[in-house]
Amino acid sequence: MQEYLEVFKQQYPFTLLNEDQYQKIFDGASLSTFKKNQFIFHEDESEDDIDIYFVMNGLAKNIMHRSNGKQLSVRYYYPGDLVGVMITLTSGEMKFSVQAIEETKALRFHKKQFLEVMAENQAFSQIVIEGISNLMKSLYQEIKYKSSDQSERDYERDLFKQRIVTYSEAPSIIHEDASLQHAVSQMQQEQVGGLIVCDEENYCKGVLNYQDIFKAYLNQDFSNPLKEYVKEEPYVVSERDFIYDALSFLKHNHAAIIPVLHKQKVVGLIRQTSFLKMQNSVYFDLRYQIAKTSTLEQLKNLAPRYNREFQKFVEQLLEDQMLAYDVCELISSYNDEIHKQVVHIAEEAMIEEGYGTPPINYCFIVMGSEGRKEQAFSTDQDNGLILSDYEHLENKDEIEKYFQIFSEKINFMLESCGFPLCTGGIMAKEPKWRHSYQSWKETIQQWIQRMDAEEIRDFTIFVDFRPIVGDFTLAYELREFVTAKIKRSLNLQQLLMKDTLRFRVPVQPFGRIHGTGKTRVVNLKKSAIMQIVNAVRIYAIKYGIDDINSIKRLETLEEHERFHHRDVENAKLALHRLLKFRVQQNLKQIQDEKPLSNEISVTALSKEDKKTLRDALMIAKRLQQVLELSYNRNRVV
Repeated sequence: MQEYLEVFKQQYPFTLLNEDQYQKIFDGASLSTFKKNQFIFHEDESEDDIDIYFVMNGLAKNIMHRSNGKQLSVRYYYPGDLVGVMITLTSGEMKFSVQAIEETKALRFHKKQFLEVMAENQAFSQIVIEGISNLMKSLYQEIKYKSSDQSERDYERDLFKQRIVTYSEAPSIIHEDASLQHAVSQMQQEQVGGLIVCDEENYCKGVLNYQDIFKAYLNQDFSNPLKEYVKEEPYVVSERDFIYDALSFLKHNHAAIIPVLHKQKVVGLIRQTSFLKMQNSVYFDLRYQIAKTSTLEQLKNLAPRYNREFQKFVEQLLEDQMLAYDVCELISSYNDEIHKQVVHIAEEAMIEEGYGTPPINYCFIVMGSEGRKEQAFSTDQDNGLILSDYEHLENKDEIEKYFQIFSEKINFMLESCGFPLCTGGIMAKEPKWRHSYQSWKETIQQWIQRMDAEEIRDFTIFVDFRPIVGDFTLAYELREFVTAKIKRSLNLQQLLMKDTLRFRVPVQPFGRIHGTGKTRVVNLKKSAIMQIVNAVRIYAIKYGIDDINSIKRLETLEEHERFHHRDVENAKLALHRLLKFRVQQNLKQIQDEKPLSNEISVTALSKEDKKTLRDALMIAKRLQQVLELSYNRNRVV
């Protein structure tokens, strides 16, 4: 118990207490452990029997009972939260139960001493009451959210803000070994213009349409199985992609159908008739132009950093109040197309220079913010290569030489397109970030076992990897391996928590924003955005969630009852505001022909923007404090 008390002396807000107040508040305090589903206290208890608790680890939720008998949970309690203060300060007028969601340890304070210290120490009292005030605001937002549910469902949002899953139709699937005659009969019976050709496990092998049938008719070739007619790799989308990914393809391929995938398996299809309307946009044209480029110079002119049409398009989306994290996902999706075309041009260059086509399967992956689809305009490269296992082959030296040259071409071409080389060397051209599948597994195992404070930063970037070009199976299987390994590694989770505490959120307890220099400059990425991203990532790792995007991670944590709905919405709101500041700042820097950065001057902001920034920073700070408490607790246990 004494070890815990020493930790609390360094834990905010108890650092605001003097020695006498500290002794008073902790005199008689006791450590309690609550099993999953056990009540910390119940609303039927007398107010006099309910004390105040400080959550040390675990997770709990409050439960309020409505007059119609339904239960409503309006918040979760995380490490560092005080439980029972609201009941005490409202003299029992607002009562609710608090139940442990998982095994939870809490320090139980005597209510009388706690209130006496609050009366003596104004700064400490203000922090506690501020927490109550924020909770009341959140309750208001909860009520507001509930009441607006129906109107939001009825509201038809702009197509740019909607996902593929909204318009996906049931797929028309046929096995790859079926005959062409069988396919024609099925198309006639189902009255469809094409079929998705799959194997036994529903993996997409291609798309068969009328053009393929006409070609077979002209060649008088009807005897082969369908897999012989669909050798061209089809255009596919994920059910979580934005709808514009499909629209930009369908606009220029009118008769096409697009398979919709969930982790490579076909779950639906998209075609032009899937939409009631189709908006014209410069975005569709730019995406189409990227796919048709044949030179690096053409591609550079289409890159976000240099294309004014794309920049205006992003500006318009922000003006139309599109959520900034959705805008960043759009920017990332656009960057994906640039990356894909760079890889294609690099492959063509390898052939022209006599190196030939890739000798084995490979997967080009992106990491960091591009991996999470959270890119702004200010970014460098974070990428790598996963190669099929080749060490057993006689020409392994030639294979290594090929991919060394190939990856160098890719990285330098991306640099030409406005993606600076990574100063930390996290790029495919570096041997550390270019491995065979088996070598990647061994490297990850070594990382987890022997990782130091320096390497943890590289691992933090790597763990958010995502496939862009090549054999996606290599990346998906490696993702499963990584997720399983890091979920079991408590030491790795501790290192991740320690690393994210390197940069403090620059806001004081009472809301003053810290900044460097006369103009009080704040680095939005290092000091705020990454605090939220890192915290969410650590929780996702802890619970074995393999999502990569921060918003998707938050939604999955909510779905698994690890984050409360309102805490998820607060984190999403903070990310939206911080990313909006970042993208707007980048657009201004491009317009003023200044170097791109993630820094913003607090003194240059309006009063309203300062408040918006401060609120977002306070949410990031809270997430950081929860992690810090968890780190300190584990250090002494």
